[in-house]
Amino acid sequence: MSVLAVGVSHRTAPVALLERVSVSGDALVKLLHDVHRDACVAEALVVSTCNRVEVYADVDRFHGAVTAVTDMLSRHSGIPVEALAPHLYVHYEERAVHHLFSVASGLDSMVVGEGQILGQVRQALRLAQDQDTLGPTLNELAQHALRVGKRVHSDTGIDRAGASLVGVGLTLAERVLGPIAGRRALVVGAGSMSALSAATLARAGVSDIVIANRTYERGVRLAETVGGRAVALDDLTAELAAADIVISCTGAGNLVVTADMVAPRSDRPVFLLDLALPHDVDPAVRAVPGVTLVDLESMQDSGLGQDGEDGDGGRAAAIAAARRIVVEEVGGYLEAVRAARVTPTVIALRTKASEVMEAELGRLMSRVPEMDGRTREEVTQTIRRVVDKLLHEPTVRVKQLAASSSGDHYAEALRELFNLDPQVPEAIRRTSEIPGDAGIPGDTDGGNPR
Repeated sequence: MSVLAVGVSHRTAPVALLERVSVSGDALVKLLHDVHRDACVAEALVVSTCNRVEVYADVDRFHGAVTAVTDMLSRHSGIPVEALAPHLYVHYEERAVHHLFSVASGLDSMVVGEGQILGQVRQALRLAQDQDTLGPTLNELAQHALRVGKRVHSDTGIDRAGASLVGVGLTLAERVLGPIAGRRALVVGAGSMSALSAATLARAGVSDIVIANRTYERGVRLAETVGGRAVALDDLTAELAAADIVISCTGAGNLVVTADMVAPRSDRPVFLLDLALPHDVDPAVRAVPGVTLVDLESMQDSGLGQDGEDGDGGRAAAIAAARRIVVEEVGGYLEAVRAARVTPTVIALRTKASEVMEAELGRLMSRVPEMDGRTREEVTQTIRRVVDKLLHEPTVRVKQLAASSSGDHYAEALRELFNLDPQVPEAIRRTSEIPGDAGIPGDTDGGNPR
C-alpha cells in the first residue's frame, strides 16, 4: 500500500471554488466514509480548512484511487470533474509525506507560519480515528506530521514570524481605521477561529469585545476569557451598528450578515473581516457607504503573509529552517517505514532458525540420553549462540539496506534465500499491528522501528 494525497487549496483555486468544495460537519464525515469505502482505498483521512480540502488515502492502485477521489470531490461539491480537475494537486508516496509535513508546519498556509493548521490537522486525525477510517499507515503518518509541526514551531519560531489570518486581517483593518486599540469589536461565532480572533483583538488593545453566537452559553464562555460580553444572534443587527470591527467565522454554511443588516456609516467607518468558508457575510455589503469588507479572497490578493513578502530576513530565515526540518523529517520517516517493512521477514527468519535449532537439539538429546543436565545446557547455549551470530550480520545488514528506496527487494531476497513462506511475514505484520501486542518471540535483534 502507498500514501496518496489529492487536494485543492488557496494555491491552486480561487476562493469561490474553494467555497464550493469546502466540507464540514456531516458532509465531512460522509466524504471520509465514501473515500474509505472505495475498493482502491484501505485508509482515509480528510483535512478540511478555510483554505484547503485534502484527502489522504492508503491505496493499492494509484490511477484508480486518483480517479475515485476526484469523482468523490466532484460529487460532494457539485462541480463537474472537468471544471474541478485543473485545480487539484496530486502527491504520491514521498511527495505526499512531504506535503502533509509542510502543511502541518504552516509552510503551505495562506499566511505562512500560522499555527492554526496544526490544530486542524489534529482535528482531522481525531475525526478519522473516531470514524474508524484509519489504519497503522495514516495514523502513524498523521501523528508524525503533528510532531514535525510542533518541532518546526518550537525550533524556528516560524509562528512568531508568520501572523495568523486574524493578525493579517487586523493589519488590513488598521489601514482603513487607523490604530485599533480602544475600538469596539464584534466577533460572530464561538468556535476555535472565533476564540483566536477574540484573543488577538484583546492583545491588540481592543477595549470592548462582543461575542454573538447561536448558542448563547458558548458565547458567554468565550466572552469571559477576554473580558467581553455575549449577546444572542438575534441582537446581531444592533451590535453591527455599534461595532468598529466585525470578525465573522461561524461555519454556518449560509449568510449570517446580509446587506440589509449593515447600516451606512457616514462619520464612522466599519471594517468587516469574513473568515468563513462558505461566506458568512454577503459580498453586497461592499456597496454600503462607509463599509469595508475583507474576506479570504481579498486577503489572498493582498499578498500579506506570503513568502518573502516583506523582505524580513528573520522571517525568511525561519521559513528556510522550517523547510530544512521538513526535509530531514521526511527522510527519517521514510527510512523508518522501509525498515519496518523488512522487520516481519527478519522475525520470520529468526523464527525458522529457532524452530530448526530446537528440532535438532531434540534429536541430539534423544540420541545421547546419558548426557547430564549441565552438559545439555552448555550444548544448547553453544548452538543458540552459533545461530545468533550467524544470523546477526545478515539481519542487521538487511535492515540497514531496507532504509533505501529499493529496500523491499532485500527482504524479498532474504525470503528467497532461506525459503521462507511468503505468508509468514505478512501474518507477522498483521499481528504487529494489533494494539498492545508484545511481538513475536525470537526477535532478538530489535523490533519494529516505527
